Amino acid sequence: MSLEHIDSVLIANRGEIAVRVIRTARELGLRTIAVYSELDRDALHVELADEAWAIGPAPAAESYLNIDRILEVAKASRAAAIHPGYGFLAENPEFARRVIASDVIWVGPPAESIDAMGDKMVARETAASGGVPIVPGVTESITDPKVIRDFAAENQYPVAVKAAHGGGGKGLRVVWDDEEVDEAFEGARREAEAYFGNPTVYVEKYLDKPRHIEAQILFDSHGKGLFLGERDCTVQRRHQKLIEESPAPAFTDEQRATLAEAAVAAGHSCGYVNAGTVEFIMDQSGGFYFLEMNTRLQVEHTVTEMVTGLDLVRYQFIVADGQPLDLDAVTFSGHAIELRINAEDPYRDFVPTPGQVVEWRVPSGPGVRMDSWITPSTRVSQYYDNLMGKLIVWGSDREHAIARGKRALNEMVVTGVHSTIPAHLAVLDTPEFANAEHYTRWLEEEVTLPAPLPDAPPQLAEDEELVRRDLTVEVGGRRFGVAFWAPEAKAPSSGRTRRRPPKLEKRGGSAASDGVIVAPMQGTIVKVSVKAGDTVSEGQAICVLEAMKMENEVRAPSAGEITDLRIQAGDTVSPNQVIAVVR
Repeated sequence: MSLEHIDSVLIANRGEIAVRVIRTARELGLRTIAVYSELDRDALHVELADEAWAIGPAPAAESYLNIDRILEVAKASRAAAIHPGYGFLAENPEFARRVIASDVIWVGPPAESIDAMGDKMVARETAASGGVPIVPGVTESITDPKVIRDFAAENQYPVAVKAAHGGGGKGLRVVWDDEEVDEAFEGARREAEAYFGNPTVYVEKYLDKPRHIEAQILFDSHGKGLFLGERDCTVQRRHQKLIEESPAPAFTDEQRATLAEAAVAAGHSCGYVNAGTVEFIMDQSGGFYFLEMNTRLQVEHTVTEMVTGLDLVRYQFIVADGQPLDLDAVTFSGHAIELRINAEDPYRDFVPTPGQVVEWRVPSGPGVRMDSWITPSTRVSQYYDNLMGKLIVWGSDREHAIARGKRALNEMVVTGVHSTIPAHLAVLDTPEFANAEHYTRWLEEEVTLPAPLPDAPPQLAEDEELVRRDLTVEVGGRRFGVAFWAPEAKAPSSGRTRRRPPKLEKRGGSAASDGVIVAPMQGTIVKVSVKAGDTVSEGQAICVLEAMKMENEVRAPSAGEITDLRIQAGDTVSPNQVIAVVR
């Protein structure tokens, strides 16, 4: 099928999703236009596109969130369409309106649908009006933490404080008692403002040991809406998905039919067009509750593609072109699992680990797909999300897919930064995952990671330079040329020494010995909770460190007095930098 109105597309994004969209666009014969920040000038999406335009400095607010600049580039490059990917401006109704007003085709849903479902409080009301069950909650914007306490008094703890314009676990805090309310309220608002530009939050009941099930929908502009199957996204850490699969395990045909009906109803309730996802929480009795609707392509759309054989990005373009869907009955085959390979240290509570990738060797073979933007020497920056790639495996059934996932993970090699591979292997080895007995907090509460290898390669700080080195070696009388990447040599007069974070340790927190507290990663201090001379208890929060748009609490390793405090809000810190001393 050829497109009638789209001959070129600007991809208003970066990373693996920009690469993903470019590949399908090229297959459709479209001219592809990339945009990039100063930090991304050598990124893979820039290399793959037909042309690439600089849009600003590294901070997303000055580049990938700069609507004026992106529209300037769209006009100058004569882009027929804009694809927003996910994250950044993908669910920004103002961006959608301005794209359409500039006579550029928007590859996404109507701005009115984004408005209705982008505000999670409005989305709850809209879904409820369509007959979709919702979790009990307060749908008004919260400006006083007393509202949270009052709601919890009526509905009992735990409760969830959530960003009204958020998603992906960002701007979300789970509250277990009255003492945590103020910090959760402030933290959720602060993170929502940083990531989505809007601090509005609301509160709802937090279900105990639920599963996270979502439905993929696809609507055209002619009123046709389809359910393309469900995905189980229950394996999570820090309220963010880590493993997704389709179809959902231990899920009956009756449940699937109920889910499909509710998801399509949610789409119709807001006049939806294009690809979208309706997310649900499922309690232990099998009951569904509407969670939110993501008015964009999901990170985990790949598993739906693997079991349906459909290219969802291709259909996004077809719908945006104004053409009717040529799909009726969707056929499902086998089982697919997606494993998110993030730059995180699973041995330290999954803290982000920005830095420079040294080695990146991906698996292949039957039923294996890798969506990524990483190459050896790529820098994973604190300024953006820490997703390096998505390893997707397909099998004839779930058991086959799990076995294939283990094989592929063991083939994969990532050095220079920590990765989530050890956590993936641990999950796939558990009987709970095999029997679909897991829940959303299960990974953090019950899964034990294997001890790290004693000879694990050192990890590189983000600002440590690597350069290519060439040398000649002789083996058995034959000469060979060898190239490798190594840290850049520094002149003795520079006063700099190479910093390397410690090897993987199976422990939480970010404190060194003898009460010396160090930064677990590079980032920005957004809040300091203590002052010099304060007496603190073990585990008490010292500060909040933001890295890769996520907030991380740094806590005291032991009880004592803060004898030295070396940070204040707004400071940028490096990995292992001393930030405080407790005596």
